[in-house]
Amino acid sequence: MVFALAVGIVSVLTVFVLDNDLRQQEMTNLQARANAVAAVVRVAAETTASADPANNTVVSASGTLNDQVSAVMGDRTTLADYANNVAQADLRLRFGLGSETPGGTVLIPTTPVSTFSAPLTAEPGLGQARDSIAYTEIFKFADPEGVKPTWYLEVSLSAPYTTRSSTITGVVGFLLLAETGVLLLAIVVSALLARRFTTPLRRLTDAARALAEGDLARRVPVDRAHTGGAEMAELSRQFNAMADQVEETMEVIRRDRDTSREFLADVSHELRTPLAALRTFNELLQEKAGSDVAARTEFLEASGQQIERLDWLAQNLLDLSKLDSGLIRLDLRPDDLRATILSAVEQAQVSAHRRGLSLTAELPETTLVTRHDPQRLGQALTNLIGNALKFTPRGGSVRVVLSPLNGGARIQVIDTGVGIDAKELPQIFERFYRGSRANEARGSGSGLGLAIVRSVVEMHGGRIMVESRVTAGSTFTVTLPADPRMSADAIATGAVPAVGSGTTGPAPSGPATSPASSIAAASGEPPAPAESAALAKATMEQGRPRSN
Repeated sequence: MVFALAVGIVSVLTVFVLDNDLRQQEMTNLQARANAVAAVVRVAAETTASADPANNTVVSASGTLNDQVSAVMGDRTTLADYANNVAQADLRLRFGLGSETPGGTVLIPTTPVSTFSAPLTAEPGLGQARDSIAYTEIFKFADPEGVKPTWYLEVSLSAPYTTRSSTITGVVGFLLLAETGVLLLAIVVSALLARRFTTPLRRLTDAARALAEGDLARRVPVDRAHTGGAEMAELSRQFNAMADQVEETMEVIRRDRDTSREFLADVSHELRTPLAALRTFNELLQEKAGSDVAARTEFLEASGQQIERLDWLAQNLLDLSKLDSGLIRLDLRPDDLRATILSAVEQAQVSAHRRGLSLTAELPETTLVTRHDPQRLGQALTNLIGNALKFTPRGGSVRVVLSPLNGGARIQVIDTGVGIDAKELPQIFERFYRGSRANEARGSGSGLGLAIVRSVVEMHGGRIMVESRVTAGSTFTVTLPADPRMSADAIATGAVPAVGSGTTGPAPSGPATSPASSIAAASGEPPAPAESAALAKATMEQGRPRSN
């Protein structure tokens, strides 16, 4: 249909162009005939006027046409001869004087008679017909000797015999015939192509319907799709690729669903432990233990620690949720990384001293300035240092090393702790992952710290890597660019605007944290619940099992 429409448009344009060319050609012919008529009339008029002894001018200076010339031009036979043999069109002659104006020559007709006309009476030739075109031109005839006045002759030719109409008619008929043939050919070819494509399209439709109904393993046989041409074969391959992606995506969704269930189970477990302890403390305080000042003080202190643990867990879950959803925008500013590292190290010194560990910072002597968010990066460093302290036995050491790297910076947290099993390394940055080794230190905590660290580092356009061997310690390496706004990875997280985007300043990062949660974030671990002999004894006496 489109092809036939295109042929029709081309045909119309062809006829239009051809008609215009033929018209120009006929106008050229009329101009030549008008010149011939003017030449013949001049000879006849000047010859007739010269033979008149009373007035030898064609047109006098007063604008009067010579009587003899008027008689000759008024002869019907003479004018008919001019119209049929010279002009080959309807002829009209006007004599007079002329006036030259900026717009051209203006004819001033003679008196009393100035116009002579004759129709074309000759029979048309083969294929000829009257044409609606016309041509008019004013000719100026001056006396070579300059004695007689200059006179003007207007020659008008109209409705000549031409072959333009018959030519256009023939071309239109030919184009209509050709277009009809092309249309029929297009219908036949379309029917053949449609028939060729029907079978592959039916297979593709059946596969798409099966896929929509849940049969994710349904595919289109590509080898049989070649009957529809290379395009159908390619379409079948792309459909199969899409089906593979859909199947893979559904598998990812199933895994995410299972992970979400595990996540909810982990959160429930983490919340149930302090809640069970708080319920036990509350019941004990309502009984005889409430009258014992020492026991009441111990229970209230333990309850406070459990509340801090709940606050810490809630705050970490909130931060991780905001980081994953992109609600947090970094407050990027050019600052010395040494100050951020020193702050994190100083906050962890108390915990290191309590554990009997050496915590040191190795910093370059000169400033190392990068554009970063000191608060968020400090939170990540605090979590890394806290993990290193927690998994390093007494007498060990933790070092925080800062060095320049490719215009940015590299931060290493190196410990002499228990190390990480090689099989666990790919999972340590997953939320709630705490390892499978029978180690009390590694089994504690919620497993959110490293997940937060990875999110913060990626928001800065950086990378985090870990090297570890069991009993030989671990090294966490963080690499940061000089400006996260120039990093495609950081821009993709939505945490930083691209350079030139016009966005400045951080987005709101949520409500302020409580003092308890701030202390927990600084230490990189939740407040440990109190475990006293009296509490254990009281719990056993009540006959209630301890929650895990």
